[in-house]
Amino acid sequence: VLPPGRRMLLWVFFLVILTLSGGSHCSPLSLPLRMPRYADAIFTNNYRKVLGQLSARKLLQDIMSRQQGERNQEQGLKARLGRDVDSMWADQEQRALDNILMALQQKHR
Repeated sequence: VLPPGRRMLLWVFFLVILTLSGGSHCSPLSLPLRMPRYADAIFTNNYRKVLGQLSARKLLQDIMSRQQGERNQEQGLKARLGRDVDSMWADQEQRALDNILMALQQKHR
């Protein structure tokens, strides 16, 4: 059995501890529960940022590959057009030479 002075001191100590732990946001019981949630929040935020960056990078690569594909198509079209024009000129030159040769043959007859 404790003397009355010590009993009173023990009750005061108990009430102070109870008051501090009940009104505080970081009580010893809630601290272990808050730390994993805080770590989860940090992880989730960073994970979202990384996913956003990956998504933006993929979108940029898609846009760039489309533009490159369009450029390749344009270059292919220009090359085909150039070959077609060259072919047309060659045909016209051939016809002109054929006409000249026919005219020369008719002259010599």
